[in-house]
Amino acid sequence: MFDKPYYDLKDYPLFGSKEHAAAALQAAEESLVLLKNTNNLLPLSKGKKILLTGPNANSMRTLNGGWSYTWQGSNAEALSDSYNTILEAFTNKFGQENVVYEPGVTYNDKGNWWEENQPEIEKAVAAAAGVDYIVACIGENSYCETPGNLTNLFLTENQRNLVKALAKTGKPVVLILNEGRPRLIADIEPLSGAVVNIMLPGNYGGDALANLVAGDANFSGKLPYTYPKEINSLVTYDYKPSEHIGKQMEGAYNYDAVVNVQWAFGYGLSYTTFAYSNFRVDKSQFTADDVLTFTVDVKNTGSKLGKESVLLFSSDLVASLTPDNRRLRAFEKVELQPGETKTVTLKVKASDLAFVGYDGKWVLEKGDFRVQAGNQLVNITCSETKKWETPNR
Repeated sequence: MFDKPYYDLKDYPLFGSKEHAAAALQAAEESLVLLKNTNNLLPLSKGKKILLTGPNANSMRTLNGGWSYTWQGSNAEALSDSYNTILEAFTNKFGQENVVYEPGVTYNDKGNWWEENQPEIEKAVAAAAGVDYIVACIGENSYCETPGNLTNLFLTENQRNLVKALAKTGKPVVLILNEGRPRLIADIEPLSGAVVNIMLPGNYGGDALANLVAGDANFSGKLPYTYPKEINSLVTYDYKPSEHIGKQMEGAYNYDAVVNVQWAFGYGLSYTTFAYSNFRVDKSQFTADDVLTFTVDVKNTGSKLGKESVLLFSSDLVASLTPDNRRLRAFEKVELQPGETKTVTLKVKASDLAFVGYDGKWVLEKGDFRVQAGNQLVNITCSETKKWETPNR
């Protein structure tokens, strides 16, 4: 940047090209996360009628977020008119005759755009009478910096009331979460048959969602944060053992300060299923200078082509400082045909298992570690303690 503090468009001949468009679409398809799919509600059957509702159904600025086209993203509609909103993408995918649009709740785009207009929920409920599925696109308007600050973590009351009213119609409800951060939805999640978190997927987010919901592409995204269920449940995935999450962590203590999560870090469903087996490591005993090689067999046990992100976590079982519950150390996405098995190899430097001790220096302590991939576990042991005098291990 200092040598050349400007750029010439000629230096980027593929800028805005079909190749870049294809890459953007693929990136969006592989990052959207399927969080719930009761009774295989998704993919939606072709030829059925769909109600698209919610304030994010026909908006480009919500797909891109703040600091995209403009500071708050407020001019995205004019600058991205060649791309498709969710409504436009669904109309292209499922046909104009099969898509009904009635937002029910809209944002105030003439001033305080993070506020909502007077809801018209009754119109959405009336429109639901003539459809087979309801796709509720809820979340936030684009934001950044101070205008995006929150004092209430819940999804807005208008949007939650919209979902509650639509659920009473008895039609299957799919929730599309279009938000740059998790908003609490514990009261409406049980009313849905499926939930997709699209976050801020960019210009091709609408097309990617339509492809995935139609079954023309398969979900493979994993949740990049822990999605809280309650106001007091804002925790990171690498919480301390005493920060008890739910009822599932045996042996943890928390003095009744139970933290409940809606969905855990790394969670994500697919239209197919995967099974892990034969998890192994080349060194069960290691020193700080070693590189550990882990391998695990992953099989597509379903009936559709799919991609699986293999996540490798480590847990320091005993340390002089209370260790993190677990840490993500490596990951690899693998594509598998139905019935196909592949061996995934992941390498971790032993020195990466070190932590900063009481004296402010990095230390890898002698002792046991547990490593996990999928439902597979393996224990390894560090045979000696090593401390680094410099910040670089």
